[in-house]
Amino acid sequence: MNKMFAVFKREYIQAVRKKMFIIMTFLMPFLMVLLFMLPSVMMSRGMGTKKVAVLDGTGQLREPFTTAPQKKDADDSEVGGRGNDLTAKMDVEYVDARDQKLDQAEKPYLDRLRQEKGATKLDGVFLVPPDAMTATDAKFRYYSRSATDFITQERLASRANHAVEQNRLVKHGINPADVEQLTTDLKVDSVQLSKSGEQKKGGAANFIIGFMLTGLLIIPSFVYGLEIMRGIVQEKTDRVVEVLVSSMSASELLIGKILGVAAVGLTQISVWFIMAALLGTFGATTAALAGENVMQLIRPMTFVYFAVFFLLAYLTYVCIYAIGGAICNTEKEAQQLIGPFSIIMMLPWFLMVAIITNPDSNLSVAFSLAPVWGPLTMYVRTLVAEPPLWHVALSILISIATISFFFWITAKIFRVGILSYGKRPTVPELWRWLKVA
Repeated sequence: MNKMFAVFKREYIQAVRKKMFIIMTFLMPFLMVLLFMLPSVMMSRGMGTKKVAVLDGTGQLREPFTTAPQKKDADDSEVGGRGNDLTAKMDVEYVDARDQKLDQAEKPYLDRLRQEKGATKLDGVFLVPPDAMTATDAKFRYYSRSATDFITQERLASRANHAVEQNRLVKHGINPADVEQLTTDLKVDSVQLSKSGEQKKGGAANFIIGFMLTGLLIIPSFVYGLEIMRGIVQEKTDRVVEVLVSSMSASELLIGKILGVAAVGLTQISVWFIMAALLGTFGATTAALAGENVMQLIRPMTFVYFAVFFLLAYLTYVCIYAIGGAICNTEKEAQQLIGPFSIIMMLPWFLMVAIITNPDSNLSVAFSLAPVWGPLTMYVRTLVAEPPLWHVALSILISIATISFFFWITAKIFRVGILSYGKRPTVPELWRWLKVA
């Protein structure tokens, strides 16, 4: 036990004393915030102004495409209309084509669309058919310089459809002054109803928080798993491990290394949570003064579950990385061996949207109760819903059993592998290692 604690102490102190560890511990939260925010900021600023020509075969849509909406909110774009504003701005060139055939009228604008440069260059051409106000099977047409310019297409179609709906209602005898009010979209207020009957608001905020905390749970596990793998490979290369195993058992060395690096990860996570708590306290106080209840988004049990499932996920993943380090002789070999397993372990992350949006589906329940995937998936379920307590307990027990099995396998392979040099062992050779150890 003393020898294992000595390895634990060495691994922990050696890691936390590094300048890079200290810098990244305090810098990582800001980098993660930038990682979530920067792409959307760059997209909104980088898309620039879209110059679009609207050829209106009805001649009745000038106002919707040339007049800015009187009341702008978070859901209105520069052109106006419904839906999220994902483009920056649109410079709309409206053309009244009611007295022209669209097939002929569109040609000069399509020529401008093909231009590479010039003041007359267009980014899109939107055609409104002459029978748009009367025919239910009429279709808009949108030409663009990109096959994936669906954002601009949807914004223009939404604006045109809104105007067509209003025009049809007016023709059916509804007062024009009432049309806008009657066709206004209503917002949806997302409310989670707990089993006790408590109502909690969240919606998109819970979705974003779920992604951030899940990333915070899984990323350190993989990062420090790689550290263990590299450390074992390095010790094998330097033949330091031969000296270590001469004074302690391979199991003591393995457990000490894993727990030492686990403590490093928990230290870093704890600092992040303290920083988040200080910032959250300020934000919660400000929100409380404004009449908002922040506890509807974050519950105290969230952090308890985080600590539990972080440990379970970490111990599950690092055992696999430790096996890779014990088997292989170089870091390149170890990364090639672990690569496919890392992809398999990341499967819940790839399905995160489905799990977050439907945490009680058969898919989510199956993943939350499965070995290896259980800690990550179950934590997401506890974050966005209220799974049965027996699901949570069973997931924890399955994870503990999985970790115990992995420790047993890892210790056996580690005991033989750390003193094996040369080529990487085959599967039959690994089986012989297990039986010999």
